[in-house]
Amino acid sequence: MMSNHHGREFIGFTATSPPMFLPEFIWTYICCPKPRVDKLGRPREAPYGLRKIEASLIESGFKASIIDPDYVFKYLKKAKAVLIGHHDFFAYGPPSSEWWLITGKVPVNRRLFTKFMNKLSSYKKKYGFKILVGGPAAWQWQWESDKIDLWGVDTVVDGEADIAIKKLAQKILDSEPLPKYIYIGVYDSPKVNQIPVIKGASVNGLVEIMRGCPRGCSFCSVTLRPLRHIPLEVIEKEIEVNTASGVTSGIFHSEDVLLYGTSDVIPSEEPLRKLHEMSARHLKSIAWAHVSLAAVVVAERQGRILSKITDIIYSKLDQDYIGVEVGIESGSPKLAEKIMPGKSAPFPPSKYPEIVEEAFSIMHEHKIVPAATFILNMPGETPEDVVKTIELIERLRSYRSIIVPMIFVPLGRLKGARDVVAKVRITREHVEAMKAALDHSLIWSERIINEFYLKEREALALRLFLKYFMKIVRWKANSLYRSLEDFVEKEFVIAKL
Repeated sequence: MMSNHHGREFIGFTATSPPMFLPEFIWTYICCPKPRVDKLGRPREAPYGLRKIEASLIESGFKASIIDPDYVFKYLKKAKAVLIGHHDFFAYGPPSSEWWLITGKVPVNRRLFTKFMNKLSSYKKKYGFKILVGGPAAWQWQWESDKIDLWGVDTVVDGEADIAIKKLAQKILDSEPLPKYIYIGVYDSPKVNQIPVIKGASVNGLVEIMRGCPRGCSFCSVTLRPLRHIPLEVIEKEIEVNTASGVTSGIFHSEDVLLYGTSDVIPSEEPLRKLHEMSARHLKSIAWAHVSLAAVVVAERQGRILSKITDIIYSKLDQDYIGVEVGIESGSPKLAEKIMPGKSAPFPPSKYPEIVEEAFSIMHEHKIVPAATFILNMPGETPEDVVKTIELIERLRSYRSIIVPMIFVPLGRLKGARDVVAKVRITREHVEAMKAALDHSLIWSERIINEFYLKEREALALRLFLKYFMKIVRWKANSLYRSLEDFVEKEFVIAKL
């Protein structure tokens, strides 16, 4: 994670797979090259979540710095604590678990993290510092609880830790005992004025514009957090922190960027316009972390908001497309109503497949390139539900996008349904859905590279590699299909892969 992935956030997804067709050291250079660091080992760009923790500690008077993992060990003799954040510690999240399942090989992110922790724990035995872990993948430590003792982890922090980390730091300095596990719920989440401004540049200029989500999907942990909009002046300060370090691209982070500045599920033109006009004064290009497909449709139907925003982006910034992540989740109206009734709001769940199609059409027209996901093995899923998803994917064939399957992970209100993931039975319909997604992505990935991606002269080598990689995947597609066939009606225990 301590990489900017050559300035292309989506390339980071390849770091969740095992090395394919190449030695690991070449693979890791391509997907997650080592960051630029200063003489102390501090990276120029660091993951945004770590930047927030660093800022909280600094503002409270603690001495704290983000250090690249390769440089950590020279500080451990005097360190009081090492705090580690990660989006996928043990490769149980998407798309790591899918790569793991299909290839049978351990993903790079798990291998590198395990290697780091084995070394770190040996230093802890010698020097006695504390180890705290957290971030969006904190839940995975419950699945690998034996590693807590094996590596000497003192505390697992699950949730927004802007405030909690200061209390934990003081306990460490006062030599007080630490709790093994902390869950930070709705009532303990920081208010807007308690969220600090980052002190150093974030990876690829990512800046948070909103926390929480009003849609209430039962499989998502973000919906358990209160909805808060970051004030425009705070967003601008963080953009300026990034540009001062030479990071002139930006990513607006939110579960639904198009809902910035509104308290419901109807996009509002004025806050979105102000946000993008402000960013155009500072940045050369931007991307959106996530948008909901229903918001895309509403934004364009009501006052052509999306057209107006993209006009600002393409006329005032140096870019001709926008990258974004979206969640299709399912093409089944029945499953949508049962598990994610707010996903289609303000439209009824019965219309969700049509909303997805309309949103993809709108994004295609406006040169918004989505990396889309859908979920297999959701609780209550039937073969008919998966068939509906396959049919939807096939109807999306005309629209520029990458579509990736995910195996259901029990988060949010479904967090207790661990047995659903622990034992996954791959059905014929699951395999057909994976095939449909791979076919779609193989067709469009090459077109996207040719039309939009990595046009800069300095990115020529990476562009050539990606094109070569796609040709290899296309060549290997038939063997991948045969591999998927081997999984039909077999049961896999993902938590013990």
